[in-house]
Amino acid sequence: MRELEFIKPSWPAPANVKTLQTTRIGGFSQAPYASLNLGMHVGDDVSVVVKNRQLFRAYLPSEPVWVNQVHGIDVIDAAKNSCLQNADASFTTQANIVCVTMTADCLPVLLCDKAGTVISAVHAGWRGLCDGVIEAAVNKMAVCPKDILVWLGPAIGPHAFEVGDDVRQQFILKDAQSELAFKPHGDHQLNTKWLCNMYLIAQQRLNKLGVTLVYGGGINEHFCTYTDEMRFFSFRRDNVTGRMASMIWLAP
Repeated sequence: MRELEFIKPSWPAPANVKTLQTTRIGGFSQAPYASLNLGMHVGDDVSVVVKNRQLFRAYLPSEPVWVNQVHGIDVIDAAKNSCLQNADASFTTQANIVCVTMTADCLPVLLCDKAGTVISAVHAGWRGLCDGVIEAAVNKMAVCPKDILVWLGPAIGPHAFEVGDDVRQQFILKDAQSELAFKPHGDHQLNTKWLCNMYLIAQQRLNKLGVTLVYGGGINEHFCTYTDEMRFFSFRRDNVTGRMASMIWLAP
């Protein structure tokens, strides 16, 4: 087993806002889940996943409030809900409550306010992103949007996420500026395919809400889950694979 490898989010969050972003490196799982798979729902040996989760438990103040992600827009209060509620985002104002999202191409979004009084973790697959899961989380945080900081974690990048025109049209119907996030790919006349930039769409949606302090993500961070096979799980690349976790909590 290799040593655990985490990513430290680069954002000016308050000192009491703590984060932990895992990679696929450092766990006990065997291929195709090698090695730090944290998903119980992907076909891996459950006892091994438990061992993987125990590896980083020492870094956390409590067990994360794991949710059953369904590609929707429901947001739960992590302090008032048990694990495995159907939701794609959680938030809390209480210390030592760990909000978490699991991904393997979808966009993990971590949020906090400047004062360090509220946090949120969001699972933004393309469906949830399109339907407004980020907007729902910002609304639940109940603070001024200009006081919110956001970190966009590892996701499938804008040079790898190929989608059909149906997906593109769904985004454009929700927000016309989404058209800027799609570039034609392949033989555009014969088979309409597009490369989708989820990072740009997330930033557009956040900016529209008045949230402008957005960090992480994109090409400069080298966060593409699809192309970086060494560090990241990717459902689009491998189909059967593990999950990484993005966690955030408030220290007392």
